[in-house]
Amino acid sequence: MSGRDPLCPPRRARQGAALTLVFAGVLVAGAITGAFPDPDHPARRTTTVPVGAGRKEDVREAAARAMADGTSPMEAAERAVSRSGDRWGAVYSEGEYQEFQDSLDGRYTGVGLSAAREQDGRIEVTGVRPGSPAAAAGIRTGDRLRSVDGARADGLPVTEVVSRLRGDADDAPAGTTVTLGLQRGTRAWSQTLRRATLTTDSVSVRRLSVRATLIRIAAFTKGTGAQVREALRTAPPGDGIVLDLRGNSGGLVTEAVATASAFLDGGLVATYDVDGAPRALHATSGGDTARPLVALVDGGTMSAAELLTGALQDRGRAVVIGSRTFGKGSIQMPTNLPDGSVAELTVGHYRTPSGHAVDGRGITPDLEAGDGVLQRAETVLTGLGDAE
Repeated sequence: MSGRDPLCPPRRARQGAALTLVFAGVLVAGAITGAFPDPDHPARRTTTVPVGAGRKEDVREAAARAMADGTSPMEAAERAVSRSGDRWGAVYSEGEYQEFQDSLDGRYTGVGLSAAREQDGRIEVTGVRPGSPAAAAGIRTGDRLRSVDGARADGLPVTEVVSRLRGDADDAPAGTTVTLGLQRGTRAWSQTLRRATLTTDSVSVRRLSVRATLIRIAAFTKGTGAQVREALRTAPPGDGIVLDLRGNSGGLVTEAVATASAFLDGGLVATYDVDGAPRALHATSGGDTARPLVALVDGGTMSAAELLTGALQDRGRAVVIGSRTFGKGSIQMPTNLPDGSVAELTVGHYRTPSGHAVDGRGITPDLEAGDGVLQRAETVLTGLGDAE
C-alpha cells in the first residue's frame, strides 16, 4: 500500500522474513529484482547474495526426492535454498510466480488504495486510484481504514494490512471481495469491494521550471523505456531533464537498458556474468544526447535503477545527485520444479561500464544532497545549459 517502491517479488517468505507486496501501484517496503537478458530466457533477476549460493542442481534434486517420496517438492526446495546461504534465493508457487510476472508487466490485483500508518498506529488512506474499485465506492484520501474482513487494522504492520486486502492467504484472484471497515470524521461504515486487475503508472512527468522537466521512474515495468522516450520527445525545447530514480527498487533490466538508450547514442550499459560466463548489455543508437541531464538517487535506488545510474554516470551523460544507492547488483535465474513451483537462485553479478561492482557497495553520487535536492538539480541543470 504505502512506501517508496512500486513493486516487489511475490509474498513468499525468504529466510523467515515475509516479503512485501504490490498494492495500488506502490510498495510498502522491500526490493524488486531486475531482469537480465539471456539466450535461454527473456528475464533474469538481480539480488544481493554471493554468486554460487543455492545451486539449482541441489534444489532440483531435493524437489525430485520429495516428489518421489510423496512429500512437498516446494517445501523441500525451500529447505535446500535456506541451507544454501543464498539470502535472497526463494521458492514460489506457480500462482505466486505468475503474480510476480504480472507485476513486472505493470499489472496487479487490488482495490486501488494506497495507505500509510500514522504515529498513533492508525492506518490512513493516502491515495485512491482513479477508476479503481475504491474510487467507485467513494473512498477518499484521509479516510481511516479500521478493519479488513473483520480483522482490526490499527497496530498491524502495513504489509499485513496489504496482505489481507489482496487476499494473499487464499490466493484471492480478481473478482473476489474484501470488506473494509472505514471512518471519515465521526462517520463509520463498512464497504465491500471487488478486487480487480489494475495497472501501475511507472513513469510520471511534470515541469519544474522554465528550463527543466522532471521524469520520475517509479519502477522499470514493461514499456517504461518507450514512455521515457515519449516524455523526452514532448518536453519543451531547451529544457534540461531531471531523471528521478529515488526509491526506484528496480524491475526489468531490459527496460532499464531501453531507458539508457533514450539518453545515449549506443555503447556499453553494463557487463555481467552468469556462472562465470561474461556478457554485456548495450544501448541502441539514436538517443537524445543533447539535453542536459541530472539523475536523482537515494538509498532506495536499487538493482536495475542502479544499473541505469551507473551507465549514465560512467558514460558522462548525467550528473548524479543525492545519496549513495542501495547496492543491489547480483543476478538470479529461475529454475522450474516438478510441482510447477519456481526457485530463483543467485548466479552472478553486474558491473557498470567502468567496471564498478555495485553489489554491496552502491553508487556514490557526484554531488551529495538531501533536503532541497530538486532545487540543487535545477541549479546544476542551469549550469550545464550555460556550458553548452
